Amino acid sequence: MGNLFSGLSALGLGKLTSMDVYENEEKKDEKNDGDKGAVQEVSEADFLFEKAYNCPVCDKEFKAKTIKTGKIKLIAADSDLRPKYQSVDSLKYDVIACPHCGYAALNRYFNYMTSAQAKLIRQNISANFKGIEQGGDVVSYDEAIVKHRLALANTVVKRAKSSEKAYTCLKTAWLLRGKAEHLPEDTADYNKVRAELAAEEREFLENAYNGFLEAFPKEMFPMCGMDENTVSYLVADLARRIGKYEDASRWVARVLASRNANDRIKEKSRELKDLITEEMKAEV
Repeated sequence: MGNLFSGLSALGLGKLTSMDVYENEEKKDEKNDGDKGAVQEVSEADFLFEKAYNCPVCDKEFKAKTIKTGKIKLIAADSDLRPKYQSVDSLKYDVIACPHCGYAALNRYFNYMTSAQAKLIRQNISANFKGIEQGGDVVSYDEAIVKHRLALANTVVKRAKSSEKAYTCLKTAWLLRGKAEHLPEDTADYNKVRAELAAEEREFLENAYNGFLEAFPKEMFPMCGMDENTVSYLVADLARRIGKYEDASRWVARVLASRNANDRIKEKSRELKDLITEEMKAEV
């Protein structure tokens, strides 16, 4: 489990590296448009701007690089819904991290904070936080992965919902996949590094899968911005990716049998069902 938080020691948070993301989860109180044909080259920096944030933990203001959402073009998506944009991987900018106190979270959760959660973060993260390096014009995959690990540590410390933990794990897995896809071929020990990234990705996918399973019967929909059928589809693909084919088949069947599922998610589910069948045959 330590791999999930590797890299946090450099931020002064080494004691958090052995945390279990979903430890005692069952005991928790349930209450408790861009380029228009121009020939000129565009760079990743062209899609970014500095946005000011006010930290809900330490109340200090800071700026972070943010995607100009109206400028990026979606070109594809992986079966587990990972989006792929032209010219930039927007996933690198999904986590907002306060450079003063160490509070970090996915953008959609950053401002949601109770006084009790803020106290837990100040005691367990801010007290030991050494700061986080602010990069250059763009955020590298390594910098983004560290921020996502920090965000995951924050979800555990503040006792966030299982869905937030799961979604943070999923986004980190996507980043590791992106880093592997963009790894220069002249990287030392290229094949070994790719294998290590694949192993890390799988660990995060497993944690995302387990987290969504925890959240499904306990939390309300929409969950992480997704309706019930979309989450069911996602759980099915996560199960497939970690080799739980029988579970994957059950979850995809759930979507196909749903009267509320739209045509798009049903079509994706049919494609996923075929993929599951093919991989199960290959396993025999």
